[in-house]
Amino acid sequence: MSYFRELPDILYQSNLLHKVSSREYVRVKNFFRRVKLLDSVENVTTLFDKYIILDGQRPDTVAEAFYGAADLDWIVVLTAGITNIKDQWPLSNYDLYKYVENKYTIQNMNDVHHYETIKVTDSKGRLILPAGQIVDANFTIPPAYDAADGNYYVGVGAESDTKYETVSGDINPVIGVTNWEYEVILNENKRQISLMKPIYLQQYLNEMREIMNYEESSQYVNNKLIRTENTRLIGP
Repeated sequence: MSYFRELPDILYQSNLLHKVSSREYVRVKNFFRRVKLLDSVENVTTLFDKYIILDGQRPDTVAEAFYGAADLDWIVVLTAGITNIKDQWPLSNYDLYKYVENKYTIQNMNDVHHYETIKVTDSKGRLILPAGQIVDANFTIPPAYDAADGNYYVGVGAESDTKYETVSGDINPVIGVTNWEYEVILNENKRQISLMKPIYLQQYLNEMREIMNYEESSQYVNNKLIRTENTRLIGP
C-alpha cells in the first residue's frame, strides 16, 4: 500500500538494544499524521461515483479497475470511508460461507435469526406497513377498511406481485430471516461504496500532501521530518 509513502517521518529516540549512544534516533513513519475527507465533502455527490464491489475483489483490484493503478488501493479505502477492512469490506462468497458456518455451525445456519415485516398496502395500493421492520413472530396489524364496499382488504408482497385479499381479522405480515440470510444481507450492503472520480484524484493528492507537511516548530527538521525530544539527555 503506497499510502505509507505519503506519511511524513519522525525521528524518535532509539530504544534498540544495539544502540551505541543515548543520542541515537530512529527514523519512523508518523502514523498519527493522517487525513480524512471532510463530512461536507462526503455529501457532495458530484465528486464521487457509486461502485459495486464484485465477488472476491480487494481494494487493490478495485483501484486497478477504477483508477488503473493497484497502488491507489488506499484511495479506495479512504474515500469509501472504511476504517476497518476486516469488518467493512465484503467477504467473497466462499469466505462468507465459511464465516457463517464457523459462527452458527452448519446445523444452525438456517435457524431464524429474527423476524421482519413484509410490505402491506390497502386495496388502493397505499402503504400501511413498510417491509423490513424487525418485530416479534406474533406481530399483527388490523387490515385496512374500504368504505366503498365495506370490506377489509390487505395487499401483501412485492411491488410486482402484490396480492389483495379480503380478510376478517388481524393479519400477521411477518417473515423469518435465517442466520444465513441475515449475514448475506449484511455482506451485500457493504458492496456499494463511493469512490472519488478520477478527474479529481490529482487535486486530492496535492491537497493531502500539503496537509501532511510539517509546519516550522521546535521539532522541525524539514517539511517531511520532525525530531522528538530525547528524554535520556539531561540538561545542565
